[in-house]
Amino acid sequence: MTLVCGCGLLREEVDAVVSFHGHFCVGLAIGIRVGEWVCREFGYSEDEELVSVVETDMCAVDAIQFLVGCTFGKGNLIFLDYGKNAYSFFRRSDGKNIRIAGRVVDGVGFVAKLLADLKERQRKIDAADIEGQNQIRKIMIERIMQTNFDNMFTIMPARIPIPEKARIHKSLPCEKCGELVMETRLQKNKKGKNICKECLLNEE
Repeated sequence: MTLVCGCGLLREEVDAVVSFHGHFCVGLAIGIRVGEWVCREFGYSEDEELVSVVETDMCAVDAIQFLVGCTFGKGNLIFLDYGKNAYSFFRRSDGKNIRIAGRVVDGVGFVAKLLADLKERQRKIDAADIEGQNQIRKIMIERIMQTNFDNMFTIMPARIPIPEKARIHKSLPCEKCGELVMETRLQKNKKGKNICKECLLNEE
């Protein structure tokens, strides 16, 4: 078994992440680097002892779920739709926390610069040249996997308090569609009825 250059994971571990996600792409490579770093510093979340708050819904999050053990189903993966290449982690046992964000140099993010380079290179290649396109993506992935972590990311304390533990709430019927809804997600419409968000959106 061999280590992946620039990353502390074994080739077999990286291959397992790729298999889980479905393909190897730039976004997944970013998540692999973040997940590998977090596992080394925080350990793996067997249950809910680690919590991750991600500020993007891109491919990187799949790698974090697989490598760190924070998942939507367990309630220890929280999505904030900020569109940022940023990830916060909390360990409940001792309160240790961290926020990892894409490093910005001269107003441009390191990863964003790579992606811009990728798109520019792809633009210059005939769209029908699939092999050429794949080769460029491979080069970008290798750069992310081999670059020093501190050159890609800024590490700082988390900006938000540790999220509360996931709770199980009662399900109540929406007074419009009749489907059961978590009680904390019901909202009152103009007529004072408790309805689900879907029905509320359809009324607007």
